[in-house]
Amino acid sequence: MDRMRPQGVIIGTVAGLLLLANGAHALYDSNSAVVDLTPDNFQKVIKSDSIWIVEFFAPWCGHCKALVPEYEKAAKALKGFVKVGAVNVDDHRSLGAEYGVQGFPSIKIFGLDKKKPEDYNGPRTADGLIDGAFKAMKSAALSRIGKKSSSSSDSKSGSGNQKPHAETGGGKDVITLDDSNFEQLVLNSDEPWLVEFYAPWCGHCKSLAPEWAKAATDLKGRIKLGAYDADAQKSFASRYNIRGFPTIKYFPAGKKDSSEVVDYDGARNAEGIVAWAGERVAENLPAPDVKELTSNDVLTEAYAEAPLCIVAVLPHILDCQSKCRNDYLASLRKLAEKYKKNRWGWLWTEAGAHTNLEEAIGLGGFGYPAMAAVSAKKSKFTVLKGSFSFDGINAFLRELAAGRGSTEPIRGGKLPELSKSEPWDGKDGKLPVEDDLNLDDIELDPLTKDEL
Repeated sequence: MDRMRPQGVIIGTVAGLLLLANGAHALYDSNSAVVDLTPDNFQKVIKSDSIWIVEFFAPWCGHCKALVPEYEKAAKALKGFVKVGAVNVDDHRSLGAEYGVQGFPSIKIFGLDKKKPEDYNGPRTADGLIDGAFKAMKSAALSRIGKKSSSSSDSKSGSGNQKPHAETGGGKDVITLDDSNFEQLVLNSDEPWLVEFYAPWCGHCKSLAPEWAKAATDLKGRIKLGAYDADAQKSFASRYNIRGFPTIKYFPAGKKDSSEVVDYDGARNAEGIVAWAGERVAENLPAPDVKELTSNDVLTEAYAEAPLCIVAVLPHILDCQSKCRNDYLASLRKLAEKYKKNRWGWLWTEAGAHTNLEEAIGLGGFGYPAMAAVSAKKSKFTVLKGSFSFDGINAFLRELAAGRGSTEPIRGGKLPELSKSEPWDGKDGKLPVEDDLNLDDIELDPLTKDEL
């Protein structure tokens, strides 16, 4: 007998391990109200007169594990009304493939037409599942007497009164994406995109919605924000391996492949989204032109598109010839590149070309070269008081970028109208040539004795 004990222990241990192994592949035990469905018994769903709710799950899926207590609760509550089952797609991939399962958990409602189950996209709670089940029952009952349920569209989605994402805080500037438009709008776009992959039942997604809406409005014109319901639309959620909600991905401008798509890792609020997106967009922006201010149109265009204009007044060409001027312009272009993410406008003019502008922004009689930063929208300006050198201007701009520094109102209340001036031809300046004086043409009175 003693010799038999080790063998018995071994057998018992192996059996225990087998039980543990089997348990690891199942989320619902044999006593559960949730029916374990396999290819061998799935016909009980197809041939049944009852409504069935079926979850397609994977045992390793975190969302599937989180669903278990709510799904169990719903199964117990619906007992006698609606059948509730579950398919382990890891073990029975053929069933998952037959019903187009691409993500976990996927829940389908098998109503009257068992060949065409409907996706359930409602809240992942017992209440939501019960609500979806009874809507499906009502729809089936009315169909049997030749009537259509007024809430049939709700039962299809299983979402009750839940509105599409764009209507629950998505905002007017958030673009709704799905499998039919994703490639054309996002992947083939010449503009950058931030795309939120969400689920309507996800609490974090609902919290993000108003922040996402605000960010979309703040970023309008720079980057597009979209929202893709990864519960209802599976193709691109699968392509980009979406495992949790919300997941946000950045798609750069131009045609792109998966290797160019970047995960968003910033704060989940409007301010954080705008800052993160601004950094990304700025990385690919060309440096702004440092334009010569030759007309009112150039001035208007600059401040219409920029929150701030940097205006440099360079010395007259006779005081600072072409090499001197080009050195100044080279420094300005380097600084425009350095601060390009701020989307400032950059202008330069020659001293004396637009004296009314110089007076309006505090540079009249200031000495040249000189610089001011001008906000036409706020009718304010601030003047560079340090050195007009790369380091001096850089320190001035750094303060501006940080929102520091004192400002003054534009004199006269607004920027003046400018007259046209000739653009610089890139050459050295020359003094005007004076006519030679010919004394032969001048009659001189002879000097008197006293004048001698």
